[in-house]
Amino acid sequence: MIHVVKREIAGRTLTIETGRMAKQADGAVYVTYGGSAVLVAATAAGRKDLPFFPLTIEYRERTYAAGKIPGGFFKREGRPQEKEVLTARLIDRPLRPLFPPEYMEETQVYVLVLSSDNENDPSLLGMLGASAALMVSDIPWSGPVSSVKVGKIDGEFVINPTASDQERSTLDLMVAVKGDDVVMLEGSCNQLEENEILKAVEFAAKEAAVINEMQMELREKAGKEKRKPEPLFTVPPGFDEEVEAIAFPEFEEVFGNGVKNALSEAAEKATEKAMEELAGKYPELEESGYFEKAVKAAVSKTETKFARQKLLVERKRHDGRSEKEVRKVTCEVGVLPRPHGSALFTRGQTQALVAVTLGGTRDEQRIDALMGEYTKDFMLHYNFPAFSVGEVRPARGPGRREIGHGHLAEMALSHVMPKDKEQFAYTVRVVSDILESNGSSSQATICGGSLSLMDAGVPILASVAGIALGLVTDGNDYVILSDIAGVEDHLGDMDLKVAGTRNGITAVQMDLKVQGISSAILGEAMEQARLNRLEILDKMDQVISEPRSELSPYAPRVYTLRIDKDMIGKLIGPGGKNIRAITDETGADISIEDDGTVMVLSDDPEAADRAIEMIELSTGKPKVGHVYDGVVVRIVNFGAFVEIMPGTDGLLHISQISKERINKVEDVLKRGQNVRVKVLSVKEDGKIDLTMKDVDQNDR
Repeated sequence: MIHVVKREIAGRTLTIETGRMAKQADGAVYVTYGGSAVLVAATAAGRKDLPFFPLTIEYRERTYAAGKIPGGFFKREGRPQEKEVLTARLIDRPLRPLFPPEYMEETQVYVLVLSSDNENDPSLLGMLGASAALMVSDIPWSGPVSSVKVGKIDGEFVINPTASDQERSTLDLMVAVKGDDVVMLEGSCNQLEENEILKAVEFAAKEAAVINEMQMELREKAGKEKRKPEPLFTVPPGFDEEVEAIAFPEFEEVFGNGVKNALSEAAEKATEKAMEELAGKYPELEESGYFEKAVKAAVSKTETKFARQKLLVERKRHDGRSEKEVRKVTCEVGVLPRPHGSALFTRGQTQALVAVTLGGTRDEQRIDALMGEYTKDFMLHYNFPAFSVGEVRPARGPGRREIGHGHLAEMALSHVMPKDKEQFAYTVRVVSDILESNGSSSQATICGGSLSLMDAGVPILASVAGIALGLVTDGNDYVILSDIAGVEDHLGDMDLKVAGTRNGITAVQMDLKVQGISSAILGEAMEQARLNRLEILDKMDQVISEPRSELSPYAPRVYTLRIDKDMIGKLIGPGGKNIRAITDETGADISIEDDGTVMVLSDDPEAADRAIEMIELSTGKPKVGHVYDGVVVRIVNFGAFVEIMPGTDGLLHISQISKERINKVEDVLKRGQNVRVKVLSVKEDGKIDLTMKDVDQNDR
């Protein structure tokens, strides 16, 4: 049976339907909003014995959704594009904390974009559909959770702004809400203050409550009875307590020394000790083959309990810092000799080496997205090599985590990048290589990126810094931790990343392991992040506080000039002949905008000057009395036509070739011959008369 629920959200009809498509999945919904539509299917089956919860989220866009055929040689969709990876990560974050901890069955949520109207972002529907599909399924999950997007246009908050509205918005924030609590945040903004972000979250929560009601209604109509999680094994009474008694002293012995892997090494030691001491004491576990897994699980629970007790009750951190203390920060710029800008940012045991490269318009990234083609003149790429955490693994392409961290840093810095092409006409690529990691390397990338951009002479509006905060709570008491290290991220309840300038926030991202936090806790954490950010900015400003006045001597120079729009075709020439001739002769990179702006990019100032001269010759009007170097392009009985500018030629009459009388033009001139001519006249119809008389042919 088909069941449908509908509501008006931001002036558009949101529809969630189940029972018509993908009926063999454990739960499936078809979601429409405007002219966009997605199908979401949730399925659980397979392995249960992995040492983690095997949840995978797939978000895939079909190009037919926008009436397109894939470009390139392969006319079908292949590996997920960056937008698909980022959306899958976005969907994962609010869903994952709501599965019961004892549920370990392999689970997949598959989002398929079936229609896109280029205005309503299908990724938003994918997030909603993922929650709704789990709600109607028999998979154990404590939703619903609803996500809405918030923009700010002309000073007013807007729910789910369309793509055209978003272009005018100073805020692009995704908010996921469960009940009265916030589950997930991600977005960027144009240096908005913390209280504005909190108001946006509150604004989003009201609309999200309506969508949560829709999901509850659909659940009542079509929901299946939830399956009960079946543990892989059951431990006998007293087993966990015995393991805890063995493991606690091991953790106590190393806690507080600040060594990154101390607790994990203590866990390994405790596991070996527990297996040795408890061997033969629990034969039923040993006979079932799950004795080692049971010990490891008990040690893991003990580690979490131990760390949370230290943080929440005793208010002690592993490295001895106070709750609001940021680890030691050191900054360097100009650390690499040849890149156009570089910086080394170190915070505690996290270190990012960031380099900037400047290029021209041809270096822009062209993206053929479902919601329209566009180009990017600012890119940030994040790399996380295995040695940064003392590991060995194959060096392959960027993973989902690297793509996500790079995107977050790119969002944070994009709001301070120069927007005026006449002021700064470069394409900018920032690359961050993480050399050491123990907590929030994405925020180190933001700090290093800001420093390296200034070192490169990019006129950014302000310095940008980022900080990550954690949370440990038991539902009643809580502690907010500044600049969390890896162990605090792993064993804590929140990872809140906030980046911005002294004036306000440029990017925010929040992940939770609990089922939500109140707006009061979020507000307190945001204020703590602001103070930490200012502290880091002070350290950064001591090294470099404004962009360098000069670009690196190794950076190409961009020269900008304007021509009349009606001269663009003349400059390009038939089949691109003229512009190719200029680039071939000078080696300069030339780009032409529709408004007549011409940008010349070259490492060689002389080559750039020559290219500009040739462009001006190609697009200018011949001046009477001026002498030009020309080429004979055609010979006729009464004279010759000489090209004096690319695409512009004039008539050299037989009587103007020489002071002496000549019988045939061919006696003096040949096609392709270089000659110097003077413009005698330019007629109203554009025809040009030339002469070679009184022109020194040897003066070149």
